[in-house]
Amino acid sequence: MTTLAERWAMLEPSLVIHRPEGSGPFPVVFLFPGCGGIREHLHRYANAAAKAGWMAVTVESFKARGWSEAFVRSFVCTGFLLRGGARAGDVMAAVTHVGSLPDADPSRLAVAGWSHGAWAIMDLMTLPLDEPGGSEAGISDPENSDLSEVKGAFLAYPYIGFITASRRRDWKHRLDGLVVVPTRDHMGGRRQYEQALTHARASGSVLEEWPIDATHAFDEPGLTHPRIHYDPRATVKTIKRFAEWLKRL
Repeated sequence: MTTLAERWAMLEPSLVIHRPEGSGPFPVVFLFPGCGGIREHLHRYANAAAKAGWMAVTVESFKARGWSEAFVRSFVCTGFLLRGGARAGDVMAAVTHVGSLPDADPSRLAVAGWSHGAWAIMDLMTLPLDEPGGSEAGISDPENSDLSEVKGAFLAYPYIGFITASRRRDWKHRLDGLVVVPTRDHMGGRRQYEQALTHARASGSVLEEWPIDATHAFDEPGLTHPRIHYDPRATVKTIKRFAEWLKRL
């Protein structure tokens, strides 16, 4: 167990920040990568956010813990370590301590996640945050977390497998957002997505689904998985949609 402040202190040195032009304060969007960590496609999203006037802060949950890429592939991508509920503590710490970032406007805040990162955001929404100690997120003071200023969530091909809380429990907090749903996602079919989104909507959350003819992780070049295919055209469309979504918040 760690406090929110201790978790933030662990994460802060490895943050990757893209700032808009001009003087702040700027609205902030936290980006939570999939288990592949920060790769080329995340920088493209972050640059698009900056051009839209948002400070994009990418949270590197894995390097912050001293884990190598090979270690993460073996233990995180396979679900042995740092499942979504545990990584939810990183999301809690980031949104609670956003005010410590220079030029940040804590009153205008959004979160964005890809695959494992989206899993963390969605599982966070299922957790009771008014109970001291015992949080699934490994946070000893979850009652001190503050989600009130989070204006929305961008969820790209979230992992919604059987081990995710979002497939089993209703959300306890409202968070509207945009969900990118690849129609050829081998990690979650239509039924699995509907289960997770039904639990999310039980909180009153308004989640717009954006189906796209693509695979899981379609926006990440260089992957060698036989069922994942990089689609540059779909990637451009999704990055544009991400920037447009931010401008509407």
